[in-house]
Amino acid sequence: MTVTTSPSVNLPGAQDTIVALATPPGRGAISIVRVSGPQTMEIISRVVDPWPLEPRHVTLCRISDREQTRVLDQALVTAFTAPDSFTGEDLVEISGHGGHYIPALLTATLVSCGARPALPGEFTRRAVLNRKLDIAQAEAIGDLVDARSEAMRRTALGQLDGGLSRRIASLRNNLISVESLIAYDIDFPEEDEGPVAREKVSAEVGVLLTSLDALLATIPVGEIIREGAVVVIAGKPNVGKSSLFNALLGQSRAIVTDIPGTTRDAIESFIETEHWPLRLVDTAGLRETAETVERLGIEVSERYLKSANVVLACGDDSDSLLATLAALEGKTEASIIQVRTKSDMPVDSVPESRVSMADIAVSAETGEGLTALTSAIDRVLSSTVDAVIADTPILTRQRHIHGIRQARTEVAAFGEAWRERKLPAPVAAVHLRSAATALESLIGAVSTEDVLDRVFSSFCVGK
Repeated sequence: MTVTTSPSVNLPGAQDTIVALATPPGRGAISIVRVSGPQTMEIISRVVDPWPLEPRHVTLCRISDREQTRVLDQALVTAFTAPDSFTGEDLVEISGHGGHYIPALLTATLVSCGARPALPGEFTRRAVLNRKLDIAQAEAIGDLVDARSEAMRRTALGQLDGGLSRRIASLRNNLISVESLIAYDIDFPEEDEGPVAREKVSAEVGVLLTSLDALLATIPVGEIIREGAVVVIAGKPNVGKSSLFNALLGQSRAIVTDIPGTTRDAIESFIETEHWPLRLVDTAGLRETAETVERLGIEVSERYLKSANVVLACGDDSDSLLATLAALEGKTEASIIQVRTKSDMPVDSVPESRVSMADIAVSAETGEGLTALTSAIDRVLSSTVDAVIADTPILTRQRHIHGIRQARTEVAAFGEAWRERKLPAPVAAVHLRSAATALESLIGAVSTEDVLDRVFSSFCVGK
């Protein structure tokens, strides 16, 4: 069962016909101007020829000005009649030539015909109000537009398909079932087999808590997907950390010299493996120093190590690698991948028996081992997080996390009150209603204007 919001026609501007450029402004092959609302077809009929158009079919049309005295553009026009459109309203998309001037001219013409410029996210907002999407699915559209990695794309598509919404709706239904048991026990204590067994209610509460905990367990994974896993390159000075950082990025971001202590601060950049986005961090060399600025840089490095998901422990020979591993003791709980840098350099001075076969040998000069290293990072992350997510939808937004936590707190409070008979059943059941309300707010069963404002404030105009 999918819980949807009720249309809120009383919201300011909800009955206006809106227009917006749905593609980025600037030079390009095409631009798409969208119009949606009750007067859409009337407005479009004044500027499009031929008209009317067969719904859901693309037609090559001339677009004229309001007085139809001059042709503004030739464009492909598609009309969607309510309720069979993205917004649930009459909607038209004009795919015209790109650039700055033509899209602005088309938009201004449509405004002069009676449309008003859309607000950020207003098209998607109308889709929610008209029951085409729930709020969680609408947020997934925003996440899909903002996706910087394959992981974020996959997660957003799963949410857009309704994965998180179905899970929340299922939890809400389970909560309502427990509420109904309590209501039955209160209203009909002598009916059928007598009062509902307390163990049955407690068991249902336990299932709810387990399901809510499974969702909350995805928070670290959601943070990785949204912000990137923190991968810290660590090691003693001059072992090739900055060169490795530049090589993984494919560009020179960090200064590389033969002078120990050149890196005085952490440098961060974004890359992607096959499955995961990474926040790659080049850090100051780990060593004891009295130099104030370098010491501050090392302290920054140590803070990154505490929050790291993966640490690349670097050394250009066995001795420096062992020294790096020793320096990392107690500074991080992250998975550590041993990296032997400068593999293109001669290693005759290193006894063969002391070269670890578990190390990944890389060369920033030749590119040797870089693919193996990114694959190793990918495997480490997958092994630590795949078991958590399994088939569970992932929480990637603070609004979702807050709602699930609130629901979990209320269910736990009810469970304790019920188990220890601290409160009368009608009073204890208030916790269940609060938990259900927290879940309903996530998918739009309860929809208030301020919730919608928060959700759509970050959307681009035209979405």
